[in-house]
Amino acid sequence: MELKSTSFGKHLAQHPYNRVRLLNAGVEVSGDKHHYLIPFNQLIHIRCKRGIVWGELEFELPEQKVVRLHGTEWQETQQFYHYLMKEWQAWSLEMSEVSAGVLQQQIESLTRIEQQDAWFKRSRLADVQKQINRAFEAIPVPVERLGEFENCRDNYEICLRWLKQGAQSVDRRNLDWTEQVIDQHRDFFDSVEATPLNNSQCRAVVNGEDSVLVLAGAGSGKTSVLVARAGWLLLRQEALPEQILLLAFGRQAADEMNTRIKERLHADGIKAKTFHALALQIIQEGSKKVPKISKLETDSKTRRALLVKTWQQQCSEKKAQASGWRQWLNDELEWDVPEGDYWKNKALAERLGSRLERWIGLMRTHGGSQADMIEQASEEVRDLFSKRVRLMAPLLKAWKAKLKEEDAVDFSGLIHQAINILDKGRFISPWKHILVDEFQDISPQRAMLLAALRKQNSQTNLFAVGDDWQAIYRFSGAELGLTTAFAANFGEGAQCALDTTYRFNDRIGEIANRFVLQNPHQLKKPLNSLTKGNKKSVVILPDDQLEKLLDKLSGFAEDDDQILILARYHHLRPEVLQKAATRWPKLNLEFMTIHASKGQQAEFVIIVGLHEGNDGFPAAARESVMEEVLLPAPEDFADAEERRLLYVAMTRAKHQVWLMQDKNRPSVFVEQLEALGVPTQRKP
Repeated sequence: MELKSTSFGKHLAQHPYNRVRLLNAGVEVSGDKHHYLIPFNQLIHIRCKRGIVWGELEFELPEQKVVRLHGTEWQETQQFYHYLMKEWQAWSLEMSEVSAGVLQQQIESLTRIEQQDAWFKRSRLADVQKQINRAFEAIPVPVERLGEFENCRDNYEICLRWLKQGAQSVDRRNLDWTEQVIDQHRDFFDSVEATPLNNSQCRAVVNGEDSVLVLAGAGSGKTSVLVARAGWLLLRQEALPEQILLLAFGRQAADEMNTRIKERLHADGIKAKTFHALALQIIQEGSKKVPKISKLETDSKTRRALLVKTWQQQCSEKKAQASGWRQWLNDELEWDVPEGDYWKNKALAERLGSRLERWIGLMRTHGGSQADMIEQASEEVRDLFSKRVRLMAPLLKAWKAKLKEEDAVDFSGLIHQAINILDKGRFISPWKHILVDEFQDISPQRAMLLAALRKQNSQTNLFAVGDDWQAIYRFSGAELGLTTAFAANFGEGAQCALDTTYRFNDRIGEIANRFVLQNPHQLKKPLNSLTKGNKKSVVILPDDQLEKLLDKLSGFAEDDDQILILARYHHLRPEVLQKAATRWPKLNLEFMTIHASKGQQAEFVIIVGLHEGNDGFPAAARESVMEEVLLPAPEDFADAEERRLLYVAMTRAKHQVWLMQDKNRPSVFVEQLEALGVPTQRKP
């Protein structure tokens, strides 16, 4: 059957197509010079329109293509259209049954995913979407038409949701599974730690993404989550004990974790290690050697003596070195350097010793050649940095010579060696799950070690627990961006937050949280307190009121209440504490720096040294070009790390915080805290 334009219609329409012929499963549209074959499986819609004189047929194809036939006699056009529609609809009905079968297979696959008793990883979504697209390619009608057929419509819409809103579908599915599995295993979550885990802790524990960042605010129970996570993996048989690795930054933290795991999980095979202990194991097993840790790492006196002695020797033997160092200390560090043989000045040498240790540490952590380090510097500082590196070169040479003499390695060398062994495939990682504590303190070097381990075993999951609000160790190489840009550095995964603190009251929480979030680069997260405070839970006092405050505290503090006195620097320890044992014998007083207080808690916290100046708080930037080049770039926000340091200080307190200010030269932080509603009192 076919339909043609009339001679007059053909002449007036001047259209490339003037004839249409019905085929077995399609139509052929043609003209004098053009020919177009339209199979039914490419046809989306057929429209019949009446013009002023003639009829018109319109064939709609995928990708918004349209083929039209003009100038046909209207009655003939209608007859052809009705016959064509009857044939096309009969074919469509038959093909819809085939399509329904293909879609049903997809729905059964998606239903298995929905009903599977396991977390559905986002990394699997792409495979599911490919499978759906392959199914759509196998469907014998244009996919756009599936919504027309009652036997296909619902299943088609489900498949479309997984294609267009896949991430939301996965999130919704995982949320349902999470609630179900937590309820199902309530006994585990109630008993795995001394106190039952709350909902946000449970949700973090069961999250099964390849990379999970758990933001654990101060006092929110991060160790409980790490222990429970290990226990959960064992309970669900997702890993054997020896396939779980816990990493901590210090030996004490690792030992505490091991004690907790033994007490709560009764599992001997799981071991928490420091990064250095991990590197040691990799080297031992990968090279069959047992590295010896240098005395330079374990004995601070030996370390400083070597560096200071080498520095003094260089200055005394080479005028260029002495001149270069004088310029460095004078111009860049703005120190008062004595005339003559200044390197013999004991006080100056002692002061410089800690700087030399830090700079050597940064150079060793970098691990590259001096040329590599210089290349890393920006053009503006490259010449100056090059001069500084040349001055440090003899010290670095002495350091390496000492390592060789001892036949030992330092900590930086340990991690570099371990990464090298992993890259060469001489150690195959047995760990399916790596759990890292205090992740905000991660350095690029340690991140490289994690990356090398995961490269060895592509199935390795990373479960990182930390708090970007408590990142206070940039000076030792920690890079906050590894946490705040977690997905970019460790792969797409999940980020969740522990939303309840068990330490401080809501007033301390409100002030501390608002204060730290004045930096817009900090990750926002909820952190609610279980206890109520009042306006006097955080108070600003003049620093000359410390004695009166301690007098007052001695009147109401309980015998077992802890009182922490915190300062930015050791040397700001208040003199009044010299007589504390006799003046306030019943007070449990302890002084420490804020950095040392990390991980501590007390009923009451007194923060001293809130003034501006050289030893002020916030501390003035004192970095030399060595730190500028070799440390992670500082954030683009004034006093960002110092702000986090004050946050750490305030959140050590359970009940009350007193901030002791110098009224003659007040810290800029005092003004900012006052703007947040912290009251200033003349006396306690």
